[in-house]
Amino acid sequence: MSGTLVVCEVDESVTALLKKFRFRKETTNAAIVMKIDMEKQLIVLDEEHEDISLEDLSNEIPAHQPRYIVYSYKLNHDDGRVSYPLCFIFSSPTGCKTEQNMMYAGSKNELVKAAGLTKIFEIRSTDELTEEWLKGRLALFH
Repeated sequence: MSGTLVVCEVDESVTALLKKFRFRKETTNAAIVMKIDMEKQLIVLDEEHEDISLEDLSNEIPAHQPRYIVYSYKLNHDDGRVSYPLCFIFSSPTGCKTEQNMMYAGSKNELVKAAGLTKIFEIRSTDELTEEWLKGRLALFH
């Protein structure tokens, strides 16, 4: 039953931004970082980043607050092909307030559905957010 639990709705501007992001033409790594507006119980835009590495992104997101990240990653395959997987990363650091963690965890599925994403990952520390970590997770989809 918890799969259908919706704690927070996705702001319409975020839904529109995610659709635009899905069809972007740029070939650089980019990210949309979202957070929950606790008072409005709404998933809203926190930050947008263009041409950002995972290591730089890990320094940009809060180490002690949850965040949702949609990351467009330029993946160079061993056979010379290049792909741009869209990854959903749920940052849920240990030590967050329980209420906050529950609200983010309960709203995650709604955001994933709104964004239409299939590569869904979770981190418990911003230190985990490295290129090596992401390549390892993406390898499971081959």
